[in-house]
Amino acid sequence: MDTTFVLLSIAKIAVVWGGVLTGAAILVLAERRISAWIQNRLGPNRVGPFGLLQSAADVVKLLFKEDIVPTAANRFVHDFAPMISITVALTTFAVIPFGDTIEAFGQNVKLIVADVNIGMLYILALTGIGVYGITLAGWSSNNKYSLLGGLRSSAQLISYELSMGLSIIGVIMISGTLRLDEVVMHQTAPLAHSMQKLPSWLQWLIPVAGWLPSWNVFFQPIGFITFVVASFAETNRLPFDLPEAEPELVGGYHTEYTGMKFGLFFLSEYANMITSSALITTLFLGGWHLPFAESWGLSPFALSLVKIGTFFVKVTILVVFYIIVRWTLPRFRYDQLMRLGWKVMLPLSIANILATGLLLLWWS
Repeated sequence: MDTTFVLLSIAKIAVVWGGVLTGAAILVLAERRISAWIQNRLGPNRVGPFGLLQSAADVVKLLFKEDIVPTAANRFVHDFAPMISITVALTTFAVIPFGDTIEAFGQNVKLIVADVNIGMLYILALTGIGVYGITLAGWSSNNKYSLLGGLRSSAQLISYELSMGLSIIGVIMISGTLRLDEVVMHQTAPLAHSMQKLPSWLQWLIPVAGWLPSWNVFFQPIGFITFVVASFAETNRLPFDLPEAEPELVGGYHTEYTGMKFGLFFLSEYANMITSSALITTLFLGGWHLPFAESWGLSPFALSLVKIGTFFVKVTILVVFYIIVRWTLPRFRYDQLMRLGWKVMLPLSIANILATGLLLLWWS
């Protein structure tokens, strides 16, 4: 195997893991700050300048806390469950391109850890595995609140995984590929180029949309909304945090977890927020694409950095949106969660696939 390829792969893995873990730590502080701003409070302001070391203090506290395991719990599964959650959270990002290419070691390096031709299937497979960590955590604790939280998570995943998968099919039909980097490349053309086949009575739309990029959010608005809502449910964030539900389940599946095992669940939630935001950016918001950036006359290396920064900014905006929604909307009841998943989002996703197919047939 080529030594350069191995070194570049290790470097990309280190960058992605370091970025996700660092981003998760920053998100913990950001969430506390934003929630304090929404609720007209001060937020963390004691540990370090302006409270910037609060996340580091939390990690130190969790490292030194006692690891308590219930007497009647299944010790092996109880210890193994948080490892499943954090492993899935850190490996899902492997197929998401965080930039185009960059010059390194005398060659153009793709800014994606695993350049596989089944990227979307890989994402769906791992998100399906992620629920096992929560379900096994609830079952192994031998606690009725934890068990209910695990069961809720299983039902929630089944309800929203279908809608999430179906919402992606529209993007696959338009892009004609399962590679996420090619999905981004498909969105780099100006929107006006994609509208040349419009009938004569709609030709007036071409100059109106001339400056817009052909991001999939314009072609798949229903798929975009469905995917975003399903992502909230997949990451167990408000208004869909039914597996935790402190008022009635006392914390749900992690009720019996302390120390770093609880910290791993906490970390996996924020890592999943980053990954889902990156996936939304890639599938619907053009990924690293920034309109007209190629016309700025930048060097190839500077242009690569601009594209990485563009991806980072888009992901940051979506993550902040996650946080604002949590501290704005109330939690759904469980029957409302199920009704939305099965009676609203699933029919909408199927209708979106049919409409996309008919439009592509007419467009061709």
